[in-house]
Amino acid sequence: VSVPVVLFSLSFHEFAHAWAADKLGDSTARWHGRLTLNPFRHLDLVGTLSMIAFGIGWAKPVPVDVRNFRNPKKGMALTGLAGPVSNLILSFAGILCYRILNAVTALNVILRHGNVYTYQNAQIGIFDVIAIFFIVFSQMNAYLAVFNLIPVPPFDGSRIFYFLLPDKWYFSVMRYERVIMIVMLVLLATGILTPVISAVSDGVLSAFDFVIRLVPFL
Repeated sequence: VSVPVVLFSLSFHEFAHAWAADKLGDSTARWHGRLTLNPFRHLDLVGTLSMIAFGIGWAKPVPVDVRNFRNPKKGMALTGLAGPVSNLILSFAGILCYRILNAVTALNVILRHGNVYTYQNAQIGIFDVIAIFFIVFSQMNAYLAVFNLIPVPPFDGSRIFYFLLPDKWYFSVMRYERVIMIVMLVLLATGILTPVISAVSDGVLSAFDFVIRLVPFL
């Protein structure tokens, strides 16, 4: 189940970066063939395998030329934000599809608290497999969104964070960009940040599920 989810989710994330940059005036990604949902244009082999095996991975960065933006700082922030937002949209859509499926057919897979699912009995039918796909789809996209919103380089959140900083602070932080990056990668590699990221993504899933269940028939 994870393989098609990863292939599509990472590709959609990178496509969103390319689409945002293109709309903001930078066609670099378009000229590099990245304005597409074709996974082979976006995926990095090692990053994809790492995502499937360890839950942490990466795709090929979308090329962006900030000189093409009217406001380079704002342009980079919006381009960076597009990726996580696309994953949040997919996560919401996944839970919505599960709730619709659950409303129209009898499932043995029951979603609880937005992110934990249990089985009513040992037998699983085709609709249960589809339900599991939607749940995993939602979980992985929520995790990808939260993971990429970490406000330090090389993550998308750093572009948003730098946009919010005053210019005098921005250039001060940029001096230590490489050091901050190394520290963050060490924290991720040792698993120290994993519980925090998981807790936040679980909260996002629960919030989405709560909103969807406000609809009477769901």
